[in-house]
Amino acid sequence: MGQGDTVTKILDAAEALFAEYGFAETSLRSITSRAEVNLAAVNYHFGSKKALIQAVFARYLDPFAANLQDSLDALDDDEPPELEVVLNLLVDQIIEVQPRHDHGLSTFMKLLGLAYSQNQGHLKHYLTEAYGNAFHRYYLLLKSACPTLPPADMFWRTYFILGSAVFTMSGVETLQAIAKRDYAIEDSMVMILRRMVPFMAAGLRAHT
Repeated sequence: MGQGDTVTKILDAAEALFAEYGFAETSLRSITSRAEVNLAAVNYHFGSKKALIQAVFARYLDPFAANLQDSLDALDDDEPPELEVVLNLLVDQIIEVQPRHDHGLSTFMKLLGLAYSQNQGHLKHYLTEAYGNAFHRYYLLLKSACPTLPPADMFWRTYFILGSAVFTMSGVETLQAIAKRDYAIEDSMVMILRRMVPFMAAGLRAHT
């Protein structure tokens, strides 16, 4: 097995176990058992559990943040952005990052939710250091599309729409099954993401 294959197996196992059990509850031994590698391989390639957690996030966020930066660079700074355009820009970047397996996006959304609900200070620091510039640029663009929204409302509503997106996408397979069984709705992942845009825009535009 090549080094690249070993790294991929470790990351795949860690991603699945972290999403299912959480960061603190998942041991390195359980990861090595699922990946069918020894502990020395994890230490050699990652050095620590914290570094492994960060590497799991980097697989998704590196291409996502790069694409987001490119899209922000391509915008016309002279034209005030339409809110729906700004929201669809984010959706475009989510769609652009191709998952490695059928449940890739929902798994990552579970991990993202855990990053903010579990005590992982190193991870929050890493996400800020590695991707803070891209996310801050996007937040400023979103803010410019809501010029009359007070700062406190802007802050909280941004996290409200983020929370709704994480909740929906982390359980999207279950929701798709319910929609099909109970309402004969067969929406793809892309269609669901697009359906979120008017909901998010309405939330940001709502009167205080």
